Amino acid sequence: MATTDDTTQTHLVILGATGSIGRQAVEVLPCVPHVRLVGLAAHSNTALVLEQAAATGAGLVALHEPGAADEAAARADVGLAGDALRVYAGDPGVAELIHDAAEGARAAGASLTVLNGIVGAAGLRATLAALECGATLALANKESMVAGGPFVIAAARASGARVIPVDSEHSALFQCLAAGGAGAGGGAASAGATAQRPAPRADVEELLLTGSGGPFRTATDDELAQATPEQALAHPTWSMGPKITVDSATLMNKGLEVIEAHYLFGVPYERISVLLNPQSVVHSMVRFGDGAVLAHLGAPDMRVPIAYALGYPQVRPTLPMVRRLDFFAGDLTFAKPAIERFRCLKLAIEAGKKAAIVETEAGCASGVCFEAPASAGSASRAAAGPAAPPRPPAAPRTVAAPIVLNAANEVAVHAFLEGRLAFMRIAEVVEKCLTWLGDEPVESLDDVFACDAEARRFAVEAAGGPRADIPTGADT
Repeated sequence: MATTDDTTQTHLVILGATGSIGRQAVEVLPCVPHVRLVGLAAHSNTALVLEQAAATGAGLVALHEPGAADEAAARADVGLAGDALRVYAGDPGVAELIHDAAEGARAAGASLTVLNGIVGAAGLRATLAALECGATLALANKESMVAGGPFVIAAARASGARVIPVDSEHSALFQCLAAGGAGAGGGAASAGATAQRPAPRADVEELLLTGSGGPFRTATDDELAQATPEQALAHPTWSMGPKITVDSATLMNKGLEVIEAHYLFGVPYERISVLLNPQSVVHSMVRFGDGAVLAHLGAPDMRVPIAYALGYPQVRPTLPMVRRLDFFAGDLTFAKPAIERFRCLKLAIEAGKKAAIVETEAGCASGVCFEAPASAGSASRAAAGPAAPPRPPAAPRTVAAPIVLNAANEVAVHAFLEGRLAFMRIAEVVEKCLTWLGDEPVESLDDVFACDAEARRFAVEAAGGPRADIPTGADT
């Protein structure tokens, strides 16, 4: 991998290194010359993560499963896992790895980026650990934003850390917002902007989140009732991990993305729309107040948003391995999602709106990528004299609905993939859990994790459990 000296380098930690996002991140690293990989974290795939460490020179490795960590440490002790490899275990080990990487970056005069590609709410602790260290967070783990949105925003604002979305749709929105006004990619800063979170133009009218519609977009009710895991995993355009692929089939993925977009960009739910583009060529769009629409187009390839996040803001990497879009290869079509048939999307939007009401009443901020623009009266107030000092940020307060939605969905998808739950019952399990637990107040991180655990227990029961191995996320 080509590098520059440490004074201009970005040190990188990849979480979920052996999963889909992590493997593709390792693949694009040679295209981002100022980035040096220093740490890798995986769930339990010892062989692959050690192979990645040996190939890239990463000296820090964490494994979530204690047995896998012991195996990696034993191989390191006898010189079979590279020189001077340090091995960490469990969630505390991941946080310790991030902390040590941050210390190493500071000592080298480098910046630190943490790519969070862990699947599920298990990524929340790692997200918070990265932000608390002041690292740039390249966020591919949408569930941590869904489950912990107000707390993630508070952590980013407290440390001044930058958040760069990696989901293809949110990366597209990020780039369109930047291109349309005073965004992250350049342009004059608007009022209220900061170095870490520049403000989008005040006339952003609508965020248009696009999606393919998944493998069952045109399926009949009978076909949905008989859908198998193999059919759900046969995505027509994207190559992704199993959990997110099933979420694409139920449209839950699009619902989670709506919640994530609200937290990332500070746009109210009423101005976030979902639009299906079956070709997966238009990755998302922004409509501005003058009627103009900016769209991000390209071949469906996660290596593009991953590399963009790793290179930001120094460079937009060249990716020769990515297929170039052929504008003459076929038509671009759009459709509205069948929200009544794919109820997971409706449930997600309702859960997000329920939480937003409480968060607004509590004075919680939204928008971790971009600050809300200053109001029209700010200039005249400034002319009249010094403004009052800003209020300290409100302590996060919300309700459990998004947490429950995410946790129940993870359990239901796990049961479906194991053949224990029908496809159409995924939404049923989620809805039952929301009815039972969705209104619970959440005022601390302890509340977040307690609600997550309780929702998983309820979901196991609703899905026909019990199971001893309630899923809490993995990277494969």
